[in-house]
Amino acid sequence: MTEYAKSFERLTKIMDELRENCPWDKKQTIQTLRQLTIEESYELVDAITDTNWKGIQEELGDLLLHIVFYSKIASEQNQFNIEDVIENVCNKLVHRHPHIYSNTKVENDDEVKRNWENLKLKEGKKTILSGVPQSLPALVKALRLQEKAKQVGFEWDHIGQVKDKIEEELNELQEVIDLKDQDKIEDEFGDVLFSMINYARFLNIDPENALERTNKKFIRRFNQMEKNLTSDGKALTDYNLNEMDASWNEIKTNEQKNK
Repeated sequence: MTEYAKSFERLTKIMDELRENCPWDKKQTIQTLRQLTIEESYELVDAITDTNWKGIQEELGDLLLHIVFYSKIASEQNQFNIEDVIENVCNKLVHRHPHIYSNTKVENDDEVKRNWENLKLKEGKKTILSGVPQSLPALVKALRLQEKAKQVGFEWDHIGQVKDKIEEELNELQEVIDLKDQDKIEDEFGDVLFSMINYARFLNIDPENALERTNKKFIRRFNQMEKNLTSDGKALTDYNLNEMDASWNEIKTNEQKNK
């Protein structure tokens, strides 16, 4: 048995012991763990966005614990165990990679994705888009919907067409803004966002990650601006927009110089 296999065995043994002896672990169900799993997933995403390898390692461990925990609960209810989970994903990977484990030929990663989607349909998926979870955040869901549609050829030929589509959607948004129709404004604004996500794909950018990087940048600069302007005892509300903007631009300039 390898060192890593021993580590996994140790983890499952600890899980058994906690489930047997710890009051908190004993009372958990798949429902009570659900929100905690979501939180752990977002903590992993944060670490990935920051390229924090130590954080990534820690959060992957937390997620692995959750996988083992769900499997333990399932085994108690005679549903499945951790070995079933691992064997199932192994079988799936072999089945969906016929270019590796069979004689299927592929030219690039797009063909790999296309074959993957076709195999999922043969496995029982009812539609191309049915594999996109309904509970995904809207931005991530839009990205996944577009990626799925691409696999059957529902895709622009080049990035210029995407830019034209954005301009078209912006014009349509302006038209309903002029009409002051709030419902249509929201509808058209959604179309603009959807087109921008499409643009991100053509630029090989993860739009969720790009937006989160901007969120973090805004927080960092805003906090620094607040610190700079309130260091003499004044409140931030004592400054007007022009004064705050001047401080913001100074912070931005200093950041760019130090890159």
